[in-house]
Amino acid sequence: MMLGKVIRKYRKERNFTQEEMAERLGVTASAVNKWEREVTCPDIALLAPIARLLKISTDTLLSYRENLTPKEIKELMEKTQKMLKETSYGEAFEWAKKQMEQYPNCEDLVLNMAACFEAYAITHEVPEAEKKEKEICSLYQYLLESSEESVRMRAASGLVGYYRRKGEYEEAETYLEYFSIQNPERKRMQAQIYGETGRIKEAYKAYEELLFADYQRMSAILHGMYQLARKENDRERAGRLAEKQGELARCFEMGEFYEVVPQLDFAVLEQNRELALDTMEKVLASVAGIGGFRQAWLYEHMTFQEMQPELLANMKKQLLQSFADEETYGFLKEEPRWQALCGKQAENCGTSGKAEEK
Repeated sequence: MMLGKVIRKYRKERNFTQEEMAERLGVTASAVNKWEREVTCPDIALLAPIARLLKISTDTLLSYRENLTPKEIKELMEKTQKMLKETSYGEAFEWAKKQMEQYPNCEDLVLNMAACFEAYAITHEVPEAEKKEKEICSLYQYLLESSEESVRMRAASGLVGYYRRKGEYEEAETYLEYFSIQNPERKRMQAQIYGETGRIKEAYKAYEELLFADYQRMSAILHGMYQLARKENDRERAGRLAEKQGELARCFEMGEFYEVVPQLDFAVLEQNRELALDTMEKVLASVAGIGGFRQAWLYEHMTFQEMQPELLANMKKQLLQSFADEETYGFLKEEPRWQALCGKQAENCGTSGKAEEK
């Protein structure tokens, strides 16, 4: 069924006259009449309001059109770029609108067109672009109704950027609500708004929280890759990945403990006595400063819980116990330095036992 017939069918089911429908949509009755006679198509920004008014989905409203293939979208975008170079911004925009009106349910086309014209207006001095800003915003608003989360996110991001550039920060912040609290893009855009509105401490804190979370994420990724290299017995790759984990911790000011501990498993894998012993001693020596990032200048606007001395002492005890495990570290049996570590572990256990007896 063609679009005009769909509109006519559901308008009648809702018992609206063309005049009543026009009044609710803010258009003329003549416009509704032309839609139904298929002389013209509604503006793409009106599709979601029409669907809501008629109590149908946009999929139902647009069932007469199929999606374009990625190749077809690419070809249309290439033609759009060419028109922007060879004609005026206004001419290219009107041509693009006609393409979108032909395929209004092709959200990828609408999203790419909106982003293309927005980016061109930002990077070029185009006086007439200002007249089209509201229409571009309408495209993004239309896409906020999408069933695809990725489309809604990109549309919301476009609207946040638009209102930031206009200095309308309260309006920009309303579109952050389309992102989940856990989405780092929400926090990044919020930090930009904080910075541009003079809330410098809040901006620093938001950026620092993003950095800290990114370290944890990237460290987990590198560790996962390291485990894959181990599984494939690719020693060279495993060694390089262990080094990268240490470099990452150093770059993010996480403290010596996190810089050296990734080497320990690799030293055991390689049965490298010198590396294993050096790393074990460095790990033990750095336990007291395991929360070193709490004092790092990179996170000075964040608040962390203090590390309790009892927790640090217990952690050191557990490390000594693990280092004394012959199944893992038996290749160090003849090494005096390892024997000394085992002695410390035995002393620790003895002290603990006496404390319990008391």
